[in-house]
Amino acid sequence: MQLTYLVTGAAGFIGNFVSERLCQAGHKVIGLDNLNDYYDPTLKDSRLQRLEQYPEFTFKKMDLSDREGMEALFAESGFDRVIHLAAQAGVRYSLENPFAYVDSNLTGMMTILEGCRQNNVKHLVYASSSSVYGMNTKMPFSAEDAVNHPVSLYAATKKSNELMAHSYSHLYGIPTTGLRFFTVYGPWGRPDMAPFLFTSAILEDRPIKVFNHGKMLRDFTYVDDIVEGVIRIQDVIPQVDENNPRTSPDSSSAPYRVFNIGNNEPIELSRFIEAIESAAGKKAQKEYLPMQPGDVPATYADIDSLQAATGFKPSTTIEDGMQKFVDWYKEYYKA
Repeated sequence: MQLTYLVTGAAGFIGNFVSERLCQAGHKVIGLDNLNDYYDPTLKDSRLQRLEQYPEFTFKKMDLSDREGMEALFAESGFDRVIHLAAQAGVRYSLENPFAYVDSNLTGMMTILEGCRQNNVKHLVYASSSSVYGMNTKMPFSAEDAVNHPVSLYAATKKSNELMAHSYSHLYGIPTTGLRFFTVYGPWGRPDMAPFLFTSAILEDRPIKVFNHGKMLRDFTYVDDIVEGVIRIQDVIPQVDENNPRTSPDSSSAPYRVFNIGNNEPIELSRFIEAIESAAGKKAQKEYLPMQPGDVPATYADIDSLQAATGFKPSTTIEDGMQKFVDWYKEYYKA
């Protein structure tokens, strides 16, 4: 059965691949993006060009904070489901421009929730982040753990999104599913993230900045694995459960769920750099630096609940994933 989807952030990294998968499955997709200049807009334009081959796809340039525009879009489009991936991303940038995160991540989530409420959307899937775990030290991070100590405004807005979603699930019965992404990478990835920054520097013989002296651990997750998780989970619609004992911080009787999507294998930064060096065929020049404000030393996803709900577990190794990324980078930038 063909469904009509709204995918926000369709010109973004994950949103672009999610839109493509939905179009390939024969669904109608309206992709929304404001095409801001947080990073190179030409990369966003190139991603959108990938979707032009699909007659099922329609692009809409709009800012999520445009209340009247968003209200009209929902009213005229008849969305069955919404996959909300648009956000102001980046931990370090949130230290420089905090109001961008309020406008995009908080006001934007509000317009999405109101659109779903007023138009009987059957399922809202939205992007959260592993950053919500903040100062948590118990590993691996579980969706049932309390997440009350964010260490960046970006993380605080993502936790706020989860709380906002729960209130709408409880009050209005809107099924919502939050997905805590863990360090997503792959072809067409964001230029502000380590895979992109390190690859470009190594290929151009520039030094790379290695924070926390290389002792960082990240649950790097290949984009195809992330997209597979998104596609599967949007068919798993939360239900009201009045018998839920509510014994953990995340459990609820409302039609509301939160899942981790990570590779379930934290990788030390040194191994990550070695994977890029191997793929690029060049050694990195390293500049070792202390931990940056807003960063955490390690991330590690417990994905048992995701696997139970969807039967899916990410499996791409960092070596395979970075080889695909470096190959794409060389081709796209003629490096």
